[in-house]
Amino acid sequence: MTGVTIGDVRFDDRGLVPAVVQDAENGDVLMVAWMNRDALERTLEEKRTVFWSRSRQELWRKGETSGHVQHVEEISADCDGDTLLVRVHQVGAACHTGERSCFHRRLGGLENEAGRPDRRSP
Repeated sequence: MTGVTIGDVRFDDRGLVPAVVQDAENGDVLMVAWMNRDALERTLEEKRTVFWSRSRQELWRKGETSGHVQHVEEISADCDGDTLLVRVHQVGAACHTGERSCFHRRLGGLENEAGRPDRRSP
């Protein structure tokens, strides 16, 4: 794997980059959040996730009030440098609803005749 620096990360016109947060132990996608340069730098320094709240326009540390922190194991950038994959050790739930992952609501329409998700390749 090729190494990258913060300088290689392509922040958008708002100064943000999406961060896909993945459980380092089982590969589950836990959540997606936004980071600005400051959030990314603090995440690297603290080894805990720090994100940018677009609604509050401020930094927020995951688990600061809930105790459901994310200890960072590794951060990778995609091939274009415009999306981050943050592998973490999650303490408690990642979702504000109390679910382990924010992706607990399945979108319908992809079931096969037996009512199960269709896993066949196209």
